[in-house]
Amino acid sequence: MSLKLFDSEKRVMECIWDNGDMSAKEIAAELNIRVGWSKTTTYTVIKKCIEKGAIRRSDPGFMCHALISREEVLEQETEEFIERNYGGAADRLVASLLGQKKMSGEEILRLKQLIERLEGEG
Repeated sequence: MSLKLFDSEKRVMECIWDNGDMSAKEIAAELNIRVGWSKTTTYTVIKKCIEKGAIRRSDPGFMCHALISREEVLEQETEEFIERNYGGAADRLVASLLGQKKMSGEEILRLKQLIERLEGEG
């Protein structure tokens, strides 16, 4: 999957991810409360999400269903971040993160377990 979502589109997706299928009207009401968007703004962003294949619309009621998961979007964004900032080398990202923070024994243990699991998969 290669689908670039802008922050505004992610706000719409977050409503659906958090609540399940929603009508456009329900999304507009929620985003009006969360970020002060007008109904017109929300509907425009929903339309862009539909055009990108992130949302499927169904009637009656202009129901919106997410076609991509939050995890898929996060994974893609993480890969892009590592590529852009660390030349695609995930180990450089981890080294940078570890260099910024003193880790507890529990965190170190979880990291070791993750590395062992990944070695077993490789």
